[in-house]
Amino acid sequence: MSPPKETMTLHQRILGEIEGRIVSGEWPPGHRIPFEVDLADQYDCSRMTVNKVMTQLAKAGLIERRKRSGSFVSQPQAQSAVLEIHDIKAEVLSLNLPYSYTMTKRLIRKSRAEDLRRLELPTASQLVEIACVHYAGKRPFCLEDRLISLVTVPEAAEADFDAIAPGAWLINQVPWSAAENMIRAMAADADAAKGLDIDTGTACLVVERRTWSGAGPITHVRLTYPGDRHVLVARFAPEQAR
Repeated sequence: MSPPKETMTLHQRILGEIEGRIVSGEWPPGHRIPFEVDLADQYDCSRMTVNKVMTQLAKAGLIERRKRSGSFVSQPQAQSAVLEIHDIKAEVLSLNLPYSYTMTKRLIRKSRAEDLRRLELPTASQLVEIACVHYAGKRPFCLEDRLISLVTVPEAAEADFDAIAPGAWLINQVPWSAAENMIRAMAADADAAKGLDIDTGTACLVVERRTWSGAGPITHVRLTYPGDRHVLVARFAPEQAR
């Protein structure tokens, strides 16, 4: 329970009012917070008092502070289960943000040596290479780089991936029997930074997934998220004593 207004310190009042605007949605994700000097004028207090409030909000994950740009309401973190094949659209909608995606590359070609490793293909064969950017609101949410084996999924050659993202299409169209996730951290290179609209070197979360059916390898996908906008969750129970 918050203290009565008459017993609040100025610090508590400023903190409570800004936090309330963020939590209520009055200031949505990406909203620019007034500059510290303006808040100090508004509350008739020192710049130091406002700075302490902003520091506390940043530690709580409610705002992000950007050099030379100011402070902004943080994007909420999406969660996905480590052991599930999840739909990126569902992740974005869970944040109460509009979802969209853009396909930046689609190519049907013969597999190369690196593709054989990524897909665990026994021999060279035809595949579809796709690159996409998924958006949460107006901000890039995730980069997708995907290979689909046309030996196992020949329908992918004619699929309309402008209308539906390849991951969602595969979930709906192709039953899988096994999957593998590999999760790692990486610093954004120039291409990833440009695609995600972040600074080069920013920490990113990379999820690489392979799926198989009884007919063979289906797909390999590499999903790259800004590290501060995504959380992977695993739930498990202890083995019963034997």
